[in-house]
Amino acid sequence: MKTMTAFRAAIDKAPIVPVLTVHEADHAEPLAEALLRGGLSSVEITRRTPAALEVIRRMSHVDDRLLVGAGTIISEGDVDASLKAGADFLVTPGASPLLLDALSNHDGVILPGVSTASEAMARFDEGYGVLKFFPAEAAGGAKFLKALSAPLPHIDFMPTGGVTPENAADYLSLPNVVAVGGSWIATADEMASGDWQAISDKAAAAVKLGRRV
Repeated sequence: MKTMTAFRAAIDKAPIVPVLTVHEADHAEPLAEALLRGGLSSVEITRRTPAALEVIRRMSHVDDRLLVGAGTIISEGDVDASLKAGADFLVTPGASPLLLDALSNHDGVILPGVSTASEAMARFDEGYGVLKFFPAEAAGGAKFLKALSAPLPHIDFMPTGGVTPENAADYLSLPNVVAVGGSWIATADEMASGDWQAISDKAAAAVKLGRRV
């Protein structure tokens, strides 16, 4: 796993983290190359397909400039398997007591999911430096995070879930948002048809979006 310093450097450079569900292991290398050509420096691969672990393993060997994370971490088995596959960081949708126990055994970058102020305070007290706000739009969106920024200015978030090119700037303009996670950068149809140029173009547009804020 990478250090939080490395993760922060990656999202400072490009504060858009693609959150992608990849069905074919052979898409790993061209997908990684397309994201890099567009200027992105991190990606989260959700563990929702049988190919996910192999995708993480193969993408992690393409280029050290791309941090490859494992998402949808919900069990101790997910933690262990993702780390063995070479994941640079782990992302969870939430945090059960059993999952927190499993995560506590590992150093490195872990973004536990939260959707309330109390959850955010608890995860920060447990030592987590950046939290995934999920599902962002359904849980209150940018207005909710803006409301948290005054009483909890020391807690940083990466909102994910319903983030689009149209509303990403609303999140990125907030002082407590360090990056956003979005699925629009590489669609299932684009990956299935091998339209890596379209993905690279959207990655480049996402980088520009992050820089305009």
